[in-house]
Amino acid sequence: MEVILKTDIKGLGYKNDLVAVKPGYGRNYLIPQGFAVIASVSNKKHTEETVKQMSHKAEKIMGDAQAIADAIGDTVLEIKAKAGDSGKIFGAVTTLQISDALKAAKGVEVDRKKISFKGEVKNIGEYEAEIDLHKSVKKDVKFNVVAE
Repeated sequence: MEVILKTDIKGLGYKNDLVAVKPGYGRNYLIPQGFAVIASVSNKKHTEETVKQMSHKAEKIMGDAQAIADAIGDTVLEIKAKAGDSGKIFGAVTTLQISDALKAAKGVEVDRKKISFKGEVKNIGEYEAEIDLHKSVKKDVKFNVVAE
């Protein structure tokens, strides 16, 4: 079943993308939640027209995303967390902490939902997080977890 996405869905695609999904996933989740519409001929034409009109805005959004990525640069963030003697932290480092650290270090505001880790952060050490600023602009940020 082909659907046109109305919002960005992690692991599936971005807004206005034409994607193939299993019929049950499309009919029972994506369409009722308002995340997608069926890819009929008229919906495809409507989406193409919308994309043409939004191309100018898309260039500006991509430019802004690239500016944020350039501002972040090769910054290495320091995240403080309470830890035990073995180096294991109490709880886990969250995307909100990374977002706040970026704002404090570089003055760059990034939505926490656009940040993802490449594994669980449960020990003191050096890690990497990926920031999805735009569908063509992704930035890896290194951060160190240190004991408080």
